[in-house]
Amino acid sequence: MRPYPSNWPDPQPYGLADVRWDLWPREDNSFILPLELRPRDEELGRVWIRDTYVNCFRVKGRPVYVATGTTRAVGLDKAAPWNDGIFVWVAPSLKGPWKLVDTTGIRPGVEKGKVWSPEFVGENRPGRTVVAPWQQYWYDEEFGKRGEAWAPEVHYFRGRWYIAACMGDHSQKVGSFLLVSEGGVEGPYRLVQGNLDKPFGESFKGGPKFIKPGAYHHIDGSLYTEGDDAWLVLHNDLYAKFRDDMEDIVPTTNLPTFQQTPYTPEPYLEGAYVYKFQGRYYLLHAAWDRTSTQPDGTTRYAYDPPGPGRVQYQYDAIVAVADRLEGPYSERWTAGVGAGHNNFFTDAGGRPWATFFRNPNFGYWSDPSRIADAAVPGIVRLEWTGPQGNRLYVQRRRPGHQAGD
Repeated sequence: MRPYPSNWPDPQPYGLADVRWDLWPREDNSFILPLELRPRDEELGRVWIRDTYVNCFRVKGRPVYVATGTTRAVGLDKAAPWNDGIFVWVAPSLKGPWKLVDTTGIRPGVEKGKVWSPEFVGENRPGRTVVAPWQQYWYDEEFGKRGEAWAPEVHYFRGRWYIAACMGDHSQKVGSFLLVSEGGVEGPYRLVQGNLDKPFGESFKGGPKFIKPGAYHHIDGSLYTEGDDAWLVLHNDLYAKFRDDMEDIVPTTNLPTFQQTPYTPEPYLEGAYVYKFQGRYYLLHAAWDRTSTQPDGTTRYAYDPPGPGRVQYQYDAIVAVADRLEGPYSERWTAGVGAGHNNFFTDAGGRPWATFFRNPNFGYWSDPSRIADAAVPGIVRLEWTGPQGNRLYVQRRRPGHQAGD
């Protein structure tokens, strides 16, 4: 057996970022998924996407790969202050062919691949809600049309397809929700009962100043399943068990929290996601690595909160590991530079991968010289440091290695 790669010593003190080139998605360890283009994508020549999500499920004995993410509407340069919903692609392998799911039999006049949108409010029927009132488009003088869906995930659980997603900052209520398919991966989807009036969890003060009071709930809802059980994962450290019928989370006075090892001070984190590999639980977060100048003139790279002299550099994937879902989780490490707000998944051959998208809004990838390569459906090979190291990193450089080998 080949020896496992070793863990790297972490930068000290705890909270510094590891920005070595080995931890970047590169040509030798990653590639951009060749997703089928929609009419809106033809000018750019690829799909513009944020929060790239990819997974592999075994359905009727065969692997089915799914991809989705946050996309923008025609005529907009970003996915706000509104977008037109959630698109899904499927493939028999990571290399493709990646095809939009065929929704033409469900909605003949709607763009292929669009499985859910606030536009579908007209499909609501007594006892079947597709779009809740708080998810519908609305208008104001500041932004005009408002309401966007963020960070969707597609899951196959107990023989049914689910989509966990979030209504974003410009929506009437901001927070996470769950859709369930009444057919295949293409839908049709409806909203679960627990989200008819509001997102999951309770409202709290948060988000940008333009969010109306009481509208903000916990965002970036993720679904984790194991056996016949399912949990909702919410940022930054909350989780909840789903009811057996998957129509709502189990009621509780306060949602439980993961036992984490926070930074001091703890910055704002996003994109919480749980992934199980080789018997261990990996808790992912997205964190901004901010640069600042140290007294000796060198550059400090750290997961610091915003502050004077601190500049957003890379939107990283940071990870911690535990023996149990609830924790306690280890200290975090930099698993991927610029790979934040992603997910880890296992391919049909048992190999681990991560997604990435390259944040176009701020930092390294927002530079005019790089923006054309931002907002992509990227995947990168991961490497595991074995049962003693128990870490997953972006696959570090090895001579002769090519992504997909």
